[in-house]
Amino acid sequence: MKNIAILTIVTIASLFYMGCEEPINYVDRNPPDAPTGLYVVNGDNMAYLSWSDSYDRDVAGYNIYSSSSYNGKYYLIGTTHSNSFTDYDIRNGYKYYYAVTAYDYDNNESEMSYDNAYSAPRPEGFNQAVFDFRQYPGMSAFSFANESVVSDTSALADFYFDNDNGAYYLDVYNDTDIKDMGHTSSIYDITVAPSTGWSVTKDAAVFVGHTYVIWTVDNHFAKIRINSVNSQRVVFDWAYQSIKGEVTMKTKTITIGHSKVVRTRDLAQ
Repeated sequence: MKNIAILTIVTIASLFYMGCEEPINYVDRNPPDAPTGLYVVNGDNMAYLSWSDSYDRDVAGYNIYSSSSYNGKYYLIGTTHSNSFTDYDIRNGYKYYYAVTAYDYDNNESEMSYDNAYSAPRPEGFNQAVFDFRQYPGMSAFSFANESVVSDTSALADFYFDNDNGAYYLDVYNDTDIKDMGHTSSIYDITVAPSTGWSVTKDAAVFVGHTYVIWTVDNHFAKIRINSVNSQRVVFDWAYQSIKGEVTMKTKTITIGHSKVVRTRDLAQ
């Protein structure tokens, strides 16, 4: 009994001593890796951003930054817990460069993403119709810059619809180019304007589901996707790049290896 009693006292004393020790607090000072795969989709006065999920297990969310140039000063514009973000605070006709950082539960923030990802938001429209120029000349053409239906003889016209004895065409003018980009699932599938392959006859046969890129006389690129066509009219979706000479039809993402200027937090978080 004595030995047991002594052992019990020693055990209790040991537990008491261990319970009085200071707890060990581990402070994580290691930031997550920078996000990768930043992808930007142009919209009408908006841009949709997405990126690859982080492999770091302690990532709590992402900060989104914007700048007027890739190497410029970046400003915080939003925070999200998902791997996507929509920027509605932008205007058509301007470029916006984006970067994303990851932060963990200890508020360690990663470096900025290295992707050269910018948005060039532009106007767009859906289910627009123009009519055969022989039957309805006043409503046969479309002006991208004015976002309106015009006559095929108008100086504003960029293309017009031609029902040539049952063969349907999109016609452009001598100072304008057009190219059939083939079948697409949506107008957003064509991301960059082509540099070659323009129609030498200044027209393109109309096929439902095909997207066509048009290079206007004043050096703007546009695209239309055919939704339906009949002997009287053609119905299409369209998008027009209002920045002169900008070939980006939807998105522009290039991964390169140099760093951006240190970000700032001048905007409210």
